[in-house]
Amino acid sequence: MITLEDWALIRRLAADGVPKARIAQQLGISRTTVIKAVKSQAPPRYERTPGPTSFTVFEPAVRALLEEVPDMPATVLAERVGWAGSIRWFSGNVRRLRPENRPIDPADRLTWSPGDAVQCDLWFPPRRIPLEDGTTKLLPVLVMTATHSRFMTARMIPTRTTQDLLLGSWELIQQLGRVPRRLIWDNEAGIGRGHRRAEGVASFMGTLATKLVLLPPRDPESKGVIERRNGWYETSFMPGRSFASPADFNGQFTTWLTIANARVVRTIKAAPVDLIDADRAGMLPLPPVPLHLGWRNTIRLGRDYYVRVDTNDYSVDPTVIGAMVQVSADLERVRVRAQGRVVAEHARVWARGTTVTDPAHVHTAARLRKQFQQPRTVMDERDDLVRDLGEYDRAFGLTSTDGSS
Repeated sequence: MITLEDWALIRRLAADGVPKARIAQQLGISRTTVIKAVKSQAPPRYERTPGPTSFTVFEPAVRALLEEVPDMPATVLAERVGWAGSIRWFSGNVRRLRPENRPIDPADRLTWSPGDAVQCDLWFPPRRIPLEDGTTKLLPVLVMTATHSRFMTARMIPTRTTQDLLLGSWELIQQLGRVPRRLIWDNEAGIGRGHRRAEGVASFMGTLATKLVLLPPRDPESKGVIERRNGWYETSFMPGRSFASPADFNGQFTTWLTIANARVVRTIKAAPVDLIDADRAGMLPLPPVPLHLGWRNTIRLGRDYYVRVDTNDYSVDPTVIGAMVQVSADLERVRVRAQGRVVAEHARVWARGTTVTDPAHVHTAARLRKQFQQPRTVMDERDDLVRDLGEYDRAFGLTSTDGSS
């Protein structure tokens, strides 16, 4: 077999008009080889005839296991079939066989009607945000994108808990001004997974009269609209920015989204702000009743006049120690009420394990403690009440009507 260089030289000489016999004589090869090289349409390639290898005897058993469990790891397969050779060689052969047994999952092109759906997700910006106690943390951003208009809303939230996810969702839906007919989520634990819904999610969806769609695993196409935007946020919004606090992040991101929503989207050939009215027209009205969302708890206030929300403690007016108090918190404020009266209100802290104290509460506690520690005054015996013993006789009927005993 001739080399690739000889093959290229033969074809060049033949193209220049050199006779085939002279080419064969110059290269020291047969004329038949020259003729085959000139007539060939592809360069010569050495192909080794496949023969049996050390994996060949194990291949039927491996195929049987892959047909039953297509995703079985190569290490488990090697153990099951009794392989004792190189795991790298075995894994390479398994990699060759695995696609033959993996089921095909076609992806359809989806069309979105006006008002039909909003895709929801959590985006984690790759930059730590400074918090109240001086620490920094990677915080989640709740993002929503209307599938028809591609209109985007977003807000950074303190945690991934159900309470904060629902508070953030309600705030973003209010920004839209209408309720989409479907909210599409991708198995977020604070919302639900599979057929399970997190506590409070069903009542939230029922109040909005919307439908929650939890996507099955390995179905990225159904949420591709918002996934692409998450990547866009990191490449278009984040570069060159710094943030002093979560509020600063939300302010900058909201301003940027106003500009981004006015840009033309290539796939729909329109700007989201031009299509959002059509999206809203297909949505449902906001619920007429107020939504009771956020952190809520009812406890009896102890001598340690603090209540806990998430992982942080907040002081309460000590005058209501021993009474039942109602604790509520949203994304911004923490409030404590006793018999309908607000007895504490604080800005919500996003740091972890922090104690928030109102100086007025400390002053009140000191005053009450001083009053408690003062000795009690002893009543003078002369001021003691004296009861007439005749009253007991009359009470038990031991006296006559004229008063004689």
